[in-house]
Amino acid sequence: MKQESSQSGSQGGPVRVVVVDDSALMLKMISALLNSDPRISVVGCARDTNEGRRLIRETDPDVITLDVEMPGMNGLEFLHKIMTLRPTPVVMVSTLTAAGTDVTLTALEAGAVDVVAKPNGPNAIEVFGEVLRNKVRIASRANLGSIANASAEPLLQRHKNFGDNRQVSLIAMGASTGGVSAISSILSAIPHDTPPIVITQHMPPEFTRRLASRLDGVLPHKVREARNGERLGRNDIRIAPGNAHLEIGKNPNGLITRVIDADPVSGHRPSVDVLFGSVASTVAADAIGVILTGMGRDGAEGLLKMRRAGAFCLGQTENTCVVYGMPKAAKMLDAVSEELPLPQISKRICTFLNLSPVKKAV
Repeated sequence: MKQESSQSGSQGGPVRVVVVDDSALMLKMISALLNSDPRISVVGCARDTNEGRRLIRETDPDVITLDVEMPGMNGLEFLHKIMTLRPTPVVMVSTLTAAGTDVTLTALEAGAVDVVAKPNGPNAIEVFGEVLRNKVRIASRANLGSIANASAEPLLQRHKNFGDNRQVSLIAMGASTGGVSAISSILSAIPHDTPPIVITQHMPPEFTRRLASRLDGVLPHKVREARNGERLGRNDIRIAPGNAHLEIGKNPNGLITRVIDADPVSGHRPSVDVLFGSVASTVAADAIGVILTGMGRDGAEGLLKMRRAGAFCLGQTENTCVVYGMPKAAKMLDAVSEELPLPQISKRICTFLNLSPVKKAV
């Protein structure tokens, strides 16, 4: 099983990639875009899953890019085969159709590391290439043992010096690479009738709306993509849109959402730092903050603001992260009250709220 490696490939050279896509045009374009980065080398291209299997066996790549919709065995079925027989970091290359985004979200829950939306016009190709190259480099560092590690982690004793059963008005979460699966796991164990939960997950536009819709169908909460000026009540879960920042404000009726079309912060839009910073100034000690798997340091400074304001702040342990970047940065800043394995984060939230966690998973 491939574990976390350096930024370069498994032998210290470029990240070696196999590209699987049924479109000859997309194969040529993706290969050219990836090969334009000297840190990446495309070692094989396949137009169907049979050819993809052969190339993966022969080349043992560091990363696979996989089209969602493939002839014969579809991308999701192929992903399950990869994760079972030859675990390798996979970046899904998805259409923005409803079917394409739903399949991609299922793939992310099943072990794909990340997703890139296919360009919808000639002017979008340059941006697509930049995003794809970045995600492939990040994927080469992914810890595919994170799910197994999560179940194998020993139970930790809760800290006794932090006052449980305090008034909690809001729970704020932030994640990036590997976050869809982590967020789904946490939310599936949190029962009905909780304080509102707000989430910033680094994802392309449209995917956040579909993610909210999928979670709304399986959770006892009211899950929506956030809209500007919406009042937050108990049992509400709101997810930042994929192309805007989410902030939390307050009016005479209580907490409200603010969706802001502004420049990227900490390299991202939406930014976890923006969400956490607004929670620190608006909710202060009556909040819980959670920083999850992801590359980089977005959210670390914001979580520190939350902790300094008196909030209870949780971080995900290295062994259960797909990429231990954001939680590590937060821990190094002393922004984390407790660092826990993924399965224990929902339990810790529930004990803090004096609730019993749900046992059934999404």
